[in-house]
Parts: sequence; structure tokens; C-alpha cells
Amino acid sequence: MSDEYETLTITRCNSVVQVYLNRPEARNAMNRQMVRDLLDFFQAIKRDRSVRVVILGAHGPTFCAGGDIKELREDLTIPPEAQMSQVETFDTMLRAVNEAPQVVIARIQGDVMGGGVGLICVADMAVAAADVKIGLPEVRLGLVPALISPYVVARIGLTRAREWMLRGLRVQTEVAAAAGLITIACPANELDQQVTNLVNDVLAAPATALAACKALLFEVASQTADETVGHRVNLLNQLRTSAEGQEGMMAFVQKRSPNWTEKYEPAVVSRQ
Repeated sequence: MSDEYETLTITRCNSVVQVYLNRPEARNAMNRQMVRDLLDFFQAIKRDRSVRVVILGAHGPTFCAGGDIKELREDLTIPPEAQMSQVETFDTMLRAVNEAPQVVIARIQGDVMGGGVGLICVADMAVAAADVKIGLPEVRLGLVPALISPYVVARIGLTRAREWMLRGLRVQTEVAAAAGLITIACPANELDQQVTNLVNDVLAAPATALAACKALLFEVASQTADETVGHRVNLLNQLRTSAEGQEGMMAFVQKRSPNWTEKYEPAVVSRQ
């Protein structure tokens, strides 16, 4: 993981890392460099258990305007193989965020469109200011949200995805929260406190259990209970005999905090 990214700012506070999109002049539209930067960051922390939480936010008044339309048009001038490679890199980035062993919490202070909605869908939780608009306008541009579509369907369901995608809808935060896309909708001045509350909830668990829980969710979501019973039994036995499992159960019995307890005090990040 690099401390310097062209399109991101990184701030770390113990086991919590704040990752902020940093192209405010372009409404944080995801260009090729931003996609590569996000991919590099999430690949770098994949095996880093010293990081338990990633807060994904943005500088400026817009969280993310989606893909960089100017670059999408410019891509038509390069060979088809290169076009496909760039598109596949975006998909690889979404997978890296989705499958990160850390808990990813999106902090949304401004409007989110297109590919930015995909980022929300691959986050574990999302907190958004009440005045945010969230949209999937691709069909109105003669396009489709092809790469983010499986994550959108998984997050809000096929029925809502059909309506939102086919109508090119833009919805308010409350509607997005009712659909399950947003975890918490709140006034803008409460955004940081709500994110902090979620982070501290997550920090009550150790890194190994968090990573195992995320992997378990994907495992059971794609198979039947009969198909996963062996894995589930083995996982529980493995964790309860681990050092963290023993410490967690002993702390509960002794009515004390486990040795991984950490209080998150957010670093001040400029939103400009």
C-alpha cells in the first residue's frame, strides 16, 4: 500500500484506514487512475490483519459521479483488446473491495451516480446524508450499468434493480435506505458520528473473526445449507479453539473487555 496515490488520500488511525476519493474537480468520477489506485490499495491490505476497518469517503460536494465519461469516449480510439483490459480492471477492483477481509464502510456526503453506486454495493455498510441523491442513469446515456449490475441486484434485489436501471432513476437517501442500499440515513451534521458508531461496533470484534465472517457470508449465500454444513462446523470449531476465540470467551466470563478492544477517534479529514 502506497502512502501517496494520485486520486486518493489515505489516513490511518490504528486499525482503521480512511480512504477518500480525491478528484473533487471532476466530481470524483472514476477515471482509469482512480480504479488502479483503489485496486492497488485493496490488494495491498488483503492479508493485512492490522487493518480491521476501511472508511471509504470522498473530498468535495459529490461522493462519486460514476465513470469518467470523457475517458470512456477516448477509449474508443484504442485497440479493442486494450478497451477490454481497462473494463476488466474495473471489475477486478469491485471484486477486491467486495471480498476484502476488512469491513468496508462507505461515508456518503454527496450525490452518487452510476459506478459510484457500485462502490456502495460492494461496501459492507453505508452511511449517507439525508440530502444525497443516488442514481443509475446509464440507460439515458445509451449505456447499461453492466459491471456493477450483479452487486446492485445482490444489494437491492432484482425487482428494485429492474425499476431503477430501466428508468434511470435517481432516488433520495430515504428510498435507498428502504431498499437496503444505505445502512443509515442521517442529517449531514451527524454523518461522522454515525460512521464512528459503526466503526466502534466493528472494533468490538478481532480481525480474524471479521475476515472469517465475511468469507462465511459469501460461502453460505451461494450454496445450500447441506452443501456448507461441513465448512460451517469446521469454521466454528477452528475459531473457538483459536487464541482469539479463547480470549473472547474468557473475557465474557470474566466480564472484561477482550485484549483487542480499541476505541476509534476519527482523524480530521478536510472535505474540500
